[in-house]
Amino acid sequence: MALPLDLESLTEALSGNLGMGVDENALISKLGKSHKDHRKLFRKASKSFFVEDEERAFEKCHDHFVRHLKLEFSRFNNAVVMWAMHPWERDARLVKKALKKGEEAYNLIVEVSCTRSAEDLLGARKAYHSLFDQSMEEDIASHVHGPHRKLLVGLVSAYRYEGNKVKDDSAKSEAKFLAEAVASSGDEVVEKDEVVRILTTRSKLHLQHVYNHFNDIKGSDLLGGVSHSSLLNEALICLLKPAVYFSKILDASLNKDADKTTKKWLTRVLVTRADHSDEIKDIKEEYNNLYGETLAQRIQDKIKGNYRDFLLTLLSKSD
Repeated sequence: MALPLDLESLTEALSGNLGMGVDENALISKLGKSHKDHRKLFRKASKSFFVEDEERAFEKCHDHFVRHLKLEFSRFNNAVVMWAMHPWERDARLVKKALKKGEEAYNLIVEVSCTRSAEDLLGARKAYHSLFDQSMEEDIASHVHGPHRKLLVGLVSAYRYEGNKVKDDSAKSEAKFLAEAVASSGDEVVEKDEVVRILTTRSKLHLQHVYNHFNDIKGSDLLGGVSHSSLLNEALICLLKPAVYFSKILDASLNKDADKTTKKWLTRVLVTRADHSDEIKDIKEEYNNLYGETLAQRIQDKIKGNYRDFLLTLLSKSD
């Protein structure tokens, strides 16, 4: 008979509260080769995974354990499927998912529209046409109600100039307008046509100049909170400092107290940015600056199995 199961290492392989993903190699070597009597001992000893049905004399899985395992096994599969997709389709599906989830997920629309190149965002709109038989702009306009509709439609409709020319006088006058709009409008600033025009049509380099002039005029950081509208603030940080935005998203996803939705951000960010080596380098550098450790080490410590190895492979593409 095979040796009794190492309960501690098997519990760790199944993850539980010890991280994301499962240690497939440990499961093969320990659980796959185990004797049925030893699996019974494992079930009896693992009260967090199984509950004893004394009347019928067997150990049954807790429902939460079944759901947990399905989710953890799916992380690697989902990452591979996303990675295999054309980037345009991937982004189109992310926007569609955000619309289905509702207001709590609108930040994902901001992320896609503000951190992609002009060509990639145009490609995502083309893919949206192909996949869903309607335009991305049309779908957003029909689903989003309230003050954020104008901003979101404008952001996804953008085809920003990506050259090096900036009209500094225009940047300075727009910064002055923003400073006055913020002071007089408060949270309603997101509903002003001129604010939306600036954020949705200007190049990212131009917006950097607007940002610098705004800070000089106001004596405070535009990213410190142009309003209490988190969506507007996220648009600004995505446009102006995407490496900071992604670093914060990644750190939140790796937090031990993160919910299952937040944990999914890890896959999304690494899969969508891995082919952009300059961006990944900036993200890794910013993450290290913000949190005092490398992103690779954090993933190594928090993630398990094939999922961890795949993420680290994606992360290493920029090395």
